[in-house]
Amino acid sequence: MSRARQSYQGVALVAPTSIPYQRYSIDTAHFWIARALKGSLDAAGIAPADLDGFSAASFSLFPDTVVGLTQHLGLSPRWLDQIPMGGASGVVALRRAARAVQAGDADVVACVAGDTNHIDSFRQLLSSFSRFSQDAAYPYGFGGPNAVFGILTDHYMQTYGATREDFGRICVAQRTNALKNPGAVMTKPLSMDQYLAGRPISDPITLFDCVMPCAGSEAFLVMTVKEAEKRQLPYATVRGAIERHNAHADDPIQLRGGWTLDIDELWQMSGYSPIDMDLVQTYDDYPVISMMQIEDLGFCKKGHAGEFLCGKDMTVSGDFPHNTSGGQLSGGQAGAAGGFIGLVEAIRQVTGQAGPTQVKGAKRAVISGFGMVNYDRGVCTAATVIEGGGA
Repeated sequence: MSRARQSYQGVALVAPTSIPYQRYSIDTAHFWIARALKGSLDAAGIAPADLDGFSAASFSLFPDTVVGLTQHLGLSPRWLDQIPMGGASGVVALRRAARAVQAGDADVVACVAGDTNHIDSFRQLLSSFSRFSQDAAYPYGFGGPNAVFGILTDHYMQTYGATREDFGRICVAQRTNALKNPGAVMTKPLSMDQYLAGRPISDPITLFDCVMPCAGSEAFLVMTVKEAEKRQLPYATVRGAIERHNAHADDPIQLRGGWTLDIDELWQMSGYSPIDMDLVQTYDDYPVISMMQIEDLGFCKKGHAGEFLCGKDMTVSGDFPHNTSGGQLSGGQAGAAGGFIGLVEAIRQVTGQAGPTQVKGAKRAVISGFGMVNYDRGVCTAATVIEGGGA
């Protein structure tokens, strides 16, 4: 049993910032995090000395933690947090920062995620990702997430009758969106024929089902609505947010996530329903995960995402705008920043700052996060509904 969540009333999200992704970088994660932080603070007209809350997410920050970053960046916050949750990090960072601002533990919190990508960064990350992976996966030749999601995708297809074309519609639409995003890694059009002809990676997963590791960073600020209005900043408000960890642990294979346990409460908190959303941002390291989220968020019944999306246009100008900046599949997966990409883009969207990817008239968005595949499933899930507030 649990008490009802308190609302997030009075909290504003401002200054969404994305540093254009690069396939490889010789710079450190510190460099990328610093760039995003500076961009967000500059956009809000806030000096580093006036920042009293700081939250960071990164896979490649080692040997530092967020503690070391405070000295490296010259910060002196009275509230500090590090979010080790991969693709769920953005929403979780938002939730915790919002509560800190509501409680008066911080006036302005910067939520930042960033990672570098050297030639061997991904291999090094996998080699020490978790004890589960080291003990239960790698000894048997399971060399990372492609194999895990190959099995998951195959099981989803066999259970629900999904086709490769169903997954392809997501990938093709996101590439179309990415072509409008000057910061995206993928810059060439993708057709369904090209998708279907993609090089096999881990059956039934092929080349265009897989995210591309890269370097980059994302950031946004959390403050009170009163402070945002005083500074005359465009802002979004938080209508509701949820997180859940290690849900449905007894399921032999993951076909649902923790959203299913809390989604009714999210929609009740927000005062809206799925049909009221102007855009949807799902975590998309593989298209099957986006389909799972679309189902678990309540847009359609379990196993029906392929059929549901078949009748939708997922591009920026369509009737179901999805991952409007290209998502990770075409924008790039900048490590932990991949858990921020949809949220930062959604803040831009509902405040009318998305530029070439702007969805006309967008005011409300749902953003879903998924992360930390220990060895057989994603352990962390989160979601939030945000709305444009004004200024």
